[in-house]
Amino acid sequence: MNKGKEKGRTTCYLGARTTRQWEDERDVEVKGLGWLGIRTARFEETLRLFRDVMNLEIVRQEYDMVGFSFPDGTEMEVWRPEDDFHSFFTTGPVVGFRVDDVEQARARMEAIGIEFFGPVQRSEGASWTHFRGPDGNVYEIIGRD
Repeated sequence: MNKGKEKGRTTCYLGARTTRQWEDERDVEVKGLGWLGIRTARFEETLRLFRDVMNLEIVRQEYDMVGFSFPDGTEMEVWRPEDDFHSFFTTGPVVGFRVDDVEQARARMEAIGIEFFGPVQRSEGASWTHFRGPDGNVYEIIGRD
């Protein structure tokens, strides 16, 4: 991850280090955290922590999943371990890095050898895709369509 200064703020880039100090065509500009996913055997306890102790707003609830929203709009989803669709979430919480263009970011990351799981997914004006980082953890990139 490269860091650059832009108009008095730090900008982070996912990508290969280059001879240039900041961004190049292979870099992916990360705007912030856009999503957090947790798959846990302690589902009920985790739900109570976020709902009752941290007072996060529930924005979606199903038998095996609860979605929360932070005041800044960042979303977090918590799943029971029986949820097969997210069975690849085996390394701990999954963080979603917010980008402007998911397709472009994915193409740039694939070009340097990053492994992705399945195609880009879309729902309700958002798109996202999961990848395995060099540390073995699962992450995602997420953006608005």
